[in-house]
Amino acid sequence: MTPDSPHNVCLEVCIASLQDAVVAAEGGANRLEVNSALSLGGLTPSSGLLHAVLQLVSVPIVAMIRPRPGGFYYSDSDFTVMLTDLAHCEAQDVRGVAFGILKDDGRIDGPRCRLITEAFEGEKVFHRAFDLTPDPFEALEQLIGLGFTRVMTSGQRATALEGAETIARLIEQAKGRIEVLAAGGIRPHNVQELAARTGCTQVHASLRSPRKDASGRVNPQVRFSTQTNPRDDQYDGTDPQMVAAMREALTLLS
Repeated sequence: MTPDSPHNVCLEVCIASLQDAVVAAEGGANRLEVNSALSLGGLTPSSGLLHAVLQLVSVPIVAMIRPRPGGFYYSDSDFTVMLTDLAHCEAQDVRGVAFGILKDDGRIDGPRCRLITEAFEGEKVFHRAFDLTPDPFEALEQLIGLGFTRVMTSGQRATALEGAETIARLIEQAKGRIEVLAAGGIRPHNVQELAARTGCTQVHASLRSPRKDASGRVNPQVRFSTQTNPRDDQYDGTDPQMVAAMREALTLLS
């Protein structure tokens, strides 16, 4: 699906399992961003997950290339891993990759980004590391020059709705030279307002709800998660009702 007006909005859903992918595709997602560890903001998925999703789901996918949690100022060893993961994506004919590489001051690391954009023939997406850059309008021009297909942004605010004014300005500045993908806290109840305020033709959403895994509470003295308030008997998965509601909300824009 190629969006061409605010009334033809592409829905990208971020997923972290094969079940997520099937649920999202069946619910009306136009594109999937494949990750692991969404609770950490999304890390590089396994080659096995990429292969399974490509075999079972027909909608286009973008693979996250992020070797660790935290920020986006990467060591040489981190970057070596990113290039290796990129080669695995290319070998599997993944349509696009999402990544972001910054300098320690938050500015875009142009030389390293160019190594990836020139090495990969598919879509290149600069993810929400963009929202850390000190000047988003300058950064947008840099991404265009580096050959990126798309940039994901919340308008440098906690949610896309809060950053709607900046997103609208970025879309106007882009003038079709790069796609602007709105992301951050987008839900069925607010996506229509976001589209109206920004003119965005693409939205990225994490439409998830808790699932139970009873085995995780068999022995409460043994814990596997190091996160605050861990729940080893619970994990999140793509919610079919939320995907369907988002698709319906977007349909009503037409």
